[in-house]
Amino acid sequence: MMCGHVTPTALRHRILHLYVPAETQERERVRKRELTMLVSILLSFSFPASTSLFITALSVINLTSSAYIGFSEVRGKHLLYSKFWNAISSESGRRKGEQIILSSRTGMLFLYTPPFLVGLASFVLFPLQDLRILLLVSAITLHFFKRVLEVLFVHKYSGGMALDSVIVISSGYFVSFASMIYAQYLTQGSSEPPVDLKYPGILLFLVGISGNFYHHFLLSKLRREEDDKEYRIPKGGLFNLVICPHYLFEIIDFLGISFISQTLYAFCLTLGSVFYLIARSYATRRWYLSKFEDFPEDVKALIPYVF
Repeated sequence: MMCGHVTPTALRHRILHLYVPAETQERERVRKRELTMLVSILLSFSFPASTSLFITALSVINLTSSAYIGFSEVRGKHLLYSKFWNAISSESGRRKGEQIILSSRTGMLFLYTPPFLVGLASFVLFPLQDLRILLLVSAITLHFFKRVLEVLFVHKYSGGMALDSVIVISSGYFVSFASMIYAQYLTQGSSEPPVDLKYPGILLFLVGISGNFYHHFLLSKLRREEDDKEYRIPKGGLFNLVICPHYLFEIIDFLGISFISQTLYAFCLTLGSVFYLIARSYATRRWYLSKFEDFPEDVKALIPYVF
């Protein structure tokens, strides 16, 4: 009688069969089937994962770095712009001496101009024969064009912006959205995702960008003059329910862009942005609570009646 060679995997299965109750084994099989089904459902909303190591690595980096920055916001370590820069600089004069400070308007232009130019350049650099990539590039370009217009004509600024924060955020925007367009370009020739989200994505994008602009406009009306540095509690629109409705609509905007794209990279970038904006809204509400005794307790941070 010949004894066949038994592999370690086969031996492990035999041992498990002997010592693990049949009921437990069945539960494990059901759990694996459910996990496989869940992964299959999620993948039906996306193009296959990119074969580019650069795009794959950047997806992970974007997600983890955004989550880390968001966690830092909750802990009180903020990116130095807007009210958080003004608060820190007024409490400690040393920061002004240690850092290069730009005016807020100049800093914000440096943030949003590079990704806007990336969008414009993409119309020339990439053959936009595919409707999806044309929609994506158009959405990204419009998103940052709106931002540039708001910086120039809508927002009223006070204080400054630390140069290191400008470099970090601007570089992040530039690399992230240039890579999103490149990742989309790599999908040309691939089969479309089973579930087509680009048209719902257009709707979400338009709702998000419109709501974001409207609430930015309401914020700008809080300051009567350009040199008015006094902060006030925002009113109107969804400000009566949450302190950061502009962040809520920005999330909807980014969701729309990721639905138009339907790449894993775009979904990772959006998820990272959601982490950051949730944390930033939490920090913003905490700031208002510390500065205004009459701040309404029922006004949430980001999601009406919930958070």
